[in-house]
Order: sequence, then structure tokens, then C-alpha cells
Amino acid sequence: MAQVLIWRGPVDDRILDPALPTLQEGGVIACPTETYYALAVDAFQESALHRLLQLKKRPRSKGLLVLLADLQMLDLVAAEVPSLAQRLMAQFWPGPLTLILKARPDLPKALTGGDNTIGVRVSSHPLAQHLPQMYGRPVTGTSANLSGQAPMISASQIEQELGAQIDLILKNSPCGGGLPSTILNITCKPPLLVRAGAVSLEHLEECIGVIRGL
Repeated sequence: MAQVLIWRGPVDDRILDPALPTLQEGGVIACPTETYYALAVDAFQESALHRLLQLKKRPRSKGLLVLLADLQMLDLVAAEVPSLAQRLMAQFWPGPLTLILKARPDLPKALTGGDNTIGVRVSSHPLAQHLPQMYGRPVTGTSANLSGQAPMISASQIEQELGAQIDLILKNSPCGGGLPSTILNITCKPPLLVRAGAVSLEHLEECIGVIRGL
């Protein structure tokens, strides 16, 4: 059964001490974000990625988005960051906007789904931002649910539904819920709205111009 780590107040490395060995050893962590709980594993560890895909019953052809601590971490996963993406990051990060960028060729196929793209974001939730910062590299940010099912907003839901299959639950007040992160593919011209979400199409177009809708 998963260990539950209760967090209140400011986030620092001491609070997240149990998370470091969990990630290093290929473990799965349920981490709150500003929208829903995410399942975090080391984004570069093949065995952990395969375990996560199996847990979620997610097809291997579908990539896994990653959570970054900051813009400097982009170089670890993205082959290039176009000016349009930079403008969006400046306006909407940290926040619920996932950008699909051209991936570095050396990323695990389990992370990209065999595609040459990668979904990235910097969350505005202090735990979801501090976890990759403390770990020093990106972690996955896929929703905490079985593929096709509704994402979860509370640690109690996670414990009941996934507690036997994961290693650590970071418990805070329930996530905001509502709309998920917006997903925008910047590798397309014009950019393609892959999933509508918390950042509206109107606000995105105010920032970068025309976007292809769903």
C-alpha cells in the first residue's frame, strides 16, 4: 500500500525527502497539481515509464507529458523551443497549459510514444513544481487515473483506487478540478489545439494569433 505524505504550509526539500528515493528506484508518486492529481515517475527511466503505462492501461503509442521545474529544464527534453512557445510560456507558465514541442531524439520511446514530440508544462502548484526541482530532472505529469476514466482530485480517491499500485501519495487539500490543462501542439503550423482546457482558445490566440481548433 502506498505511503501517504501529508503536506501543509511551505514546500521544501525536507518535506519531500521520501520522494527522492522513490523516484530513483522507479517508484510511482501521486502528486497534486492545480487541476488534478498526476502520476509522477522519473521521465528518463524506461522501467518506471513502462510500469506507469501498465498501471494506467495506457497504449504505448501515446506519449506521457512531463512536469518541469522551470524553463531551464526544457533543454533536457525539447530539441527546440520556437518563439511562439516562448511567448506562451512567458504569459501562461506556471499554469495549466501543456505545450507539445519537438522532442530530443534520445528520449525514451515510452515517454514520447515513438513520436518525435513531447508534452511539457510548469505547474503552478507548489508541490508539482518543487518535485522536479528537488529531483533535478523532469517527472511525468500524466493524470492519476486509468486510461479513459475521470481524473482524481483528492488523496483519498487516489488511496482507494490506486493505493495498492503506487508507492507514495503527496497529500494536500483537494486539487482545483474543473477543466484540465489545455494542450497545444506548437509543432504544427498554425498551432493545433489538441485539448481544450483551463486556458481558453481566446486567450491563446490573443497571445500568438491563429490556432487551429478541434
